[in-house]
Amino acid sequence: MKKFLLLILIVSLCAFSFAADEETKATERVQAAADVLNDIQGAPDKGIPEEVLGSAECVAVVPSMLKGGFIVGAKYGRGLASCRTPKGWSAPAFFVVTGGSFGFQIGGQAVDLVMLIMNKDGMRHLLSSEFALGADASVAAGPVGRHAEGNTDWKMRAEVLTYSRARGLFAGVSLNGAAIKQDKDSTREFYGRMVPFRTSLTGEIEPPPAANTFLTTLAKWAQEAAK
Repeated sequence: MKKFLLLILIVSLCAFSFAADEETKATERVQAAADVLNDIQGAPDKGIPEEVLGSAECVAVVPSMLKGGFIVGAKYGRGLASCRTPKGWSAPAFFVVTGGSFGFQIGGQAVDLVMLIMNKDGMRHLLSSEFALGADASVAAGPVGRHAEGNTDWKMRAEVLTYSRARGLFAGVSLNGAAIKQDKDSTREFYGRMVPFRTSLTGEIEPPPAANTFLTTLAKWAQEAAK
């Protein structure tokens, strides 16, 4: 009987440890996403143009998306998104992105991915919590630089603009074929319960304190872009 109780205790401790580790991973992803935005927008003349970021309805970041193969291969990443609401940037929604072609990037490196949802149609697809870039939502490589005054194509071409950064190189990148769906495991880890995309991204819930690093960073750069 004692051995049985000891076994139950060990299993329970292992489960608790695993859950705590997963929660830390979700929280670390929030910090990593903030770091990606800071690094990209802090680089002189090589960030997301102010006009583009200032017009975005939602911003999604995938820190260290894993990529295998040559030119086109298996890809997998976990990220988070936030949308503008009357009260400010929304509580984050966690998602998984798989597939898609990165075009110019070669090798089995990890890349940071940033996606800007530019209009209400793109936001509607995001709120559905499962869609495919290029099929459900139009997607294009985003312009790079401090300003995009001479390039107005981005205003008309796509619901989603995509960027990637690898080994210090930051550029707009085509991501046709990528599938995006809600990361239910990370959502439960972060919030302690299941929270639908629409609930978090439309501002129906308050962001938990653990989201502050990402939301504060996003608000800072969005405010800079709006000046």
